[in-house]
Amino acid sequence: MAFSVYDASAFYAGIPFAVPDEGYTTSLVFDEIKHIKKNHGALDTLIETNRIRILDPEQQNVNIVTEAAKKTGDFQKLSAPDISAVALCYQLGANLVTDDFSVSNVAKNLNLHVQPIMTKGIRDVGSWIYYCPACAKEFSKITECPICGSRLNRKLLKGKSF
Repeated sequence: MAFSVYDASAFYAGIPFAVPDEGYTTSLVFDEIKHIKKNHGALDTLIETNRIRILDPEQQNVNIVTEAAKKTGDFQKLSAPDISAVALCYQLGANLVTDDFSVSNVAKNLNLHVQPIMTKGIRDVGSWIYYCPACAKEFSKITECPICGSRLNRKLLKGKSF
């Protein structure tokens, strides 16, 4: 039976509330979205009926996803909850339900199945490079050009995964 791991964007889109299937999320994602439908107890109902289970990924899987995100250049765009959701999906071999581009790129680079919500999903998978629009130099892991001080842009190198 196929099951899904939901990131925060799936909850904001209402997917776990609209489907009868069981799914998983992490405690970090849950903390990020627990204000949703708080007055109606909707999240509590999902948990009480086992339609949503909260499970945190093993640290080794978090490390794998973190390294993958660094290799693709998505690391700066991902939150700890994002990384935890991809790591849990990796650990369980589940479908990842998300509309987040950076989450999708890392997941697809790890050969995970990504189910988009309100978009067509990402078309191109690859690695990001960071470059200075003024100097035309490439950098990594910084947001400002050390030469001229310009804010760096990023560009996807399509088909170039790690």
